[in-house]
Amino acid sequence: MRTSDSALADRSRRQRGAAPGGSRDRLMRGLRIVLPMSIGVLAAFLVMAPLTASGDVSFVLDKNKVEVARERLRIRSARYRGQDARGRAFTLDAGSAVQRSSAEPVVELNALAARLELPEGPATLRANQGRYDMAADQVRIQGPVAFRAADGYRLDTSDAVADLAARRLTGTGAVTGRTPQGNFSADTMRADLESRVVRLEGNARLRIDRQGAK
Repeated sequence: MRTSDSALADRSRRQRGAAPGGSRDRLMRGLRIVLPMSIGVLAAFLVMAPLTASGDVSFVLDKNKVEVARERLRIRSARYRGQDARGRAFTLDAGSAVQRSSAEPVVELNALAARLELPEGPATLRANQGRYDMAADQVRIQGPVAFRAADGYRLDTSDAVADLAARRLTGTGAVTGRTPQGNFSADTMRADLESRVVRLEGNARLRIDRQGAK
């Protein structure tokens, strides 16, 4: 008899718990609120963990489902700044820049223009494309290159190396230019852009403008 009464009491408690508004109903309502919040907190933690972790974070990805980028970094309207040994600034602008690998500090530039501060005023160097070595501050230019100074000096050559920090330009292609003294041309040249010393090699020609020389 006691066993039967105990079973009836347990059954009655379970029935009251399962009834609408009972403890089980309250538990389910609570879980419907708590579980989505817990999932949101866990998702936020998984997203932010790689950014805040002090150690390395590794992922295992299926190579068949991941698109591999061909370039390490691609930028539009890039600008690079630097200084020479005397602390004078120069800037190098490009319409686009691509760095193939972080292990090699070389950036491929298109529509590039360098601005140099010289004693006579600012000068510009323009080219269609080149490769900028950020470690050496040198641009290896492919194709035509034009140098223009504020005081009238100009150089036009091709396939040249511009040392922005040293203010030097070395061309392997034919060169033409103009100074206040006249026009010149040669097969190749080496120019100190700051001192205005130009060394011409191969079929060097100089046409002196007497009025300008005075």
